Amino acid sequence: MPDLQTDWLKCFVATVDAGSLSAAAPEIHRSQSAVSMQIKKLEAALGCQLLLRGPRQLQLTHEGQVLLGYARRMLDLQAEAQAALQGEAVTGVVRLGVPDDYASKYLTPVLKRFAPRHAGVEIQLDCEQSTALIPRVARGELDLALVSRDHARRGTLLFHEPMVWVGSPQFDVWTRNPLPIAVYEEASLGRRSAVQSLAQQGRPYRMVYNSSNLAGQIAAVESGLAIAALTQCSAPAHLQILGAAHGLGPLEPMQVAVYRSRASRSSAAVDSLHRMLVQTLRQAGLS
Repeated sequence: MPDLQTDWLKCFVATVDAGSLSAAAPEIHRSQSAVSMQIKKLEAALGCQLLLRGPRQLQLTHEGQVLLGYARRMLDLQAEAQAALQGEAVTGVVRLGVPDDYASKYLTPVLKRFAPRHAGVEIQLDCEQSTALIPRVARGELDLALVSRDHARRGTLLFHEPMVWVGSPQFDVWTRNPLPIAVYEEASLGRRSAVQSLAQQGRPYRMVYNSSNLAGQIAAVESGLAIAALTQCSAPAHLQILGAAHGLGPLEPMQVAVYRSRASRSSAAVDSLHRMLVQTLRQAGLS
């Protein structure tokens, strides 16, 4: 069997992450035809098909799913080796965005690994909802952001974060009709997930509290004003997880991704943090 060339693997992984050949091409600075050719060479070398063209985006075959994990590890190891042998300390500024609910559990372990290795990199951190961070990355105001992605081609998918209903054990708010709920701003994916779940059940509800931050949602639940739909990682231990026994249906999980601006492509500092976000949080998502 021929050796698996790095270029083949880069094109394969980029296509999976972007969702299509056309979306992958600008991410790795190649034409769509060149990306297609590299993947065909990879499939020929392995003697199997890796991707299927679905109605909306490309889908992995079983063999493609098996290869994907190995390909990521091989590319990560190559990047680490190159960084270790560069001999020059990485310096610069990285403008990073993250929602409140992902900051503590997911961003903290990344920064703990990153800071000792890259003391010359300054990180400027902004905490906002994904709906605010995504356009800021698109405009180049932020270099990177950890976001709940709004469509399948937004950034590099890291893992799926469960959504849960929460209420205060001191108040049986979930028995009220209509059901009082606390929600994020109108464009929020979490709000959309909550409303869709209740609509599918045909359960009447009313929005009694609207806040753009996590602290506001938690305060509304703690005070007995409402229940709320939160990411599982942000649900405080003292609040009660609600479900079918409380007359509440399931919620769609969030697709957590790292989204990078095009303007940051030439920054070694952003390269380093982006690589560590992907490596660390993909592992976290599997645990």
